[in-house]
Amino acid sequence: MRPFLALCLLAAVLPVLGQTGPLRSGPMLGYVEMREALIWVQTAQPAEVWAEYHPEGQPAAVATTARVRSERSKACTAKLVAELLEPGTTYTYRIFVDGQAVRLDYPTTFRTQTLWQWRGDAPDFTVATGSCAYVSDAPYDRPGRPYGGEYAIYQSITARKPDIMLWLGDNTYLREADWNTRSGILYRYTHSRSVPELQPLLAGSANYAVWDDHDFGPNDSDRSFIHKDLTREAFELFWGNPGFGLPGQGGITTAFSWADIDFFLLDNRWFRSPNDCETCPATILGEAQFDWLIEALSTSRAPFKIVAIGGQVLNTAATFENYANRHREERRKLLERISEENISGVVFLSGDRHHTEISTLTNSKGNVLYDITSSPLTSTASRNNGEEGNLLRMEGTYVNERNFVMLGFSGKRGERVMKVSCHNVAGELLWERSIPQPLRR
Repeated sequence: MRPFLALCLLAAVLPVLGQTGPLRSGPMLGYVEMREALIWVQTAQPAEVWAEYHPEGQPAAVATTARVRSERSKACTAKLVAELLEPGTTYTYRIFVDGQAVRLDYPTTFRTQTLWQWRGDAPDFTVATGSCAYVSDAPYDRPGRPYGGEYAIYQSITARKPDIMLWLGDNTYLREADWNTRSGILYRYTHSRSVPELQPLLAGSANYAVWDDHDFGPNDSDRSFIHKDLTREAFELFWGNPGFGLPGQGGITTAFSWADIDFFLLDNRWFRSPNDCETCPATILGEAQFDWLIEALSTSRAPFKIVAIGGQVLNTAATFENYANRHREERRKLLERISEENISGVVFLSGDRHHTEISTLTNSKGNVLYDITSSPLTSTASRNNGEEGNLLRMEGTYVNERNFVMLGFSGKRGERVMKVSCHNVAGELLWERSIPQPLRR
């Protein structure tokens, strides 16, 4: 059994700190529902932690979460659940550590989801999304030019006040010094989460995440990675998703809904077959996750069905870890099943590639599928200039600089529109596209 280490006593060795007081990082909003929300924190030392919250402008109606002890064995992280909330209500919250209120210089509010069903049209909302968030750490980085930078991109995202921040993998980059030990893995997650520019975004938007190879394990790692149980534990400690894995299957797969849109968060690593195993049946999703996805998509009545996955699905270039490379047979089967089931409104959100683009495919039933790749946030951008041969790329959407993507959902019932926009580090618009709700066939 691995000994539990004093993993939260990192102040002397962490070069980047999110806070200067009793918090190492956070608070971060996790899932937000109509009547419940999760608030995550990481303290600098073991402590008793709780949150107070009340409807905005009604301080007398204050309520408190249960008190939780942040423990060394859990990297001093704590998850606080705000219960019995009212739908469509803005709440102000604050964190207490060992009885003292934590003072922050940015807002800590959240708005619960609206109870709109049977009452009117679904509300409009926005999602910010991106992947590949490298935070430089000189003692453990490769020599040469720093790979991470321009963390002000998080301030640009925060300025747009997204309801959701959806992280598309490589949300932290485990290094050679990290991935073989629990203490190394939790150090890296702590270091990446502690960026000062990141903290207001964590506090004000509901954060959901999938992972890719670098927060799962080594570069291009797969199900053979011997310490994937440790990285899954770290992922669960540091994120506030509504669930972590299909029942009895392991991994991090989950799903949630916001207004009338369904989000399916896939695991592209836990079940993934090794790239170079010639006798292994090639899979990314694994049989159970694949079947669940098709069943869940066919059940969904959402105008847009957002499938978040770490790597590209539609890109036709058989390069790097694209689905069209070593796992093209499963890609064919996935697209074929979506067509056979006549599932409309499928939009893949992907990361990994250190460039941004939209790929689009019209299947045999006339349904249009999209793959919106958003990358990188703070890692170094790709240098391939878009010349790899993606035959499905939407013209004018290729970007190879640090950027983020915004999704805006608006419109009346039956006329919903998804507006997709790409922005640079400063938040300036690079391109914009509008995708109308598909007609049912």
